[in-house]
Amino acid sequence: MTFLTAGDPDAETAMALLNGLPAAGADVIELGMPFSDPMADGPSIQASSQRALAAGQTLKQTLAMVTAFRERDAETPVVLMGYYNPIYVYGVDAFLADAKAAGVDGLIVVDLPPEEKDELCLPAKAAGIDFVFLVAPTTADDRLPLVLQHAGGFVYYVSITGITGTASAAVTDVEAAAHRIRRCTDLPIAIGFGIKTPEQAAEMAAVGDAAVVGSALVNRVADNLDDSGAARPGLVDDVLGFVAALAGGVRGAKGDAA
Repeated sequence: MTFLTAGDPDAETAMALLNGLPAAGADVIELGMPFSDPMADGPSIQASSQRALAAGQTLKQTLAMVTAFRERDAETPVVLMGYYNPIYVYGVDAFLADAKAAGVDGLIVVDLPPEEKDELCLPAKAAGIDFVFLVAPTTADDRLPLVLQHAGGFVYYVSITGITGTASAAVTDVEAAAHRIRRCTDLPIAIGFGIKTPEQAAEMAAVGDAAVVGSALVNRVADNLDDSGAARPGLVDDVLGFVAALAGGVRGAKGDAA
């Protein structure tokens, strides 16, 4: 499962990346909705949001990207990840109608806990869009049923306490957490935060159902920008080549586990 920020570093390059992800091996695409204050994200994804916003990316344009992607690919799940403020400003009903029409399959809105399910979770479910909840190492056993009650699509396990793109979790800790979550739900478990290499992706995929890689990909985008912040030739090929390497690691792990 890959994460890239919509509109980073510019609309044309971001669209080329999005279109190329399935063939490179992405099974699920997590597309970031740029926001000026992404509180759960580390410096890498924060910077990608700032680049996208500076290039003029809007929520309406992000939905238009999904619409354009669906003209080529009707199968690969697309999950929008972000924060509630831009959706609130857009208008929940209008956003859900436009997201459904664009072909969005799910939402990850990290600053809406289950106690706020009436704001977006339940309306999204009514519109036919899965609402993905996050579970963290600090989520207590007695809270899990509340978190998972209205979860859809999959469970996103935040494998570390902290922000994206920083430390990496121990596989043994993640495996224990996955067993704990599976006692409460039949939904697949996607493991994210801190996965940077094909080897780490393989380790996490062996104990979960999906490995989520985000910061390592947006870092790859940043590494292919010139001094003015413009995309260098070869950016798309380099990022998609890295996706292929990550996918190879995950496929190998799943094959070994089988």
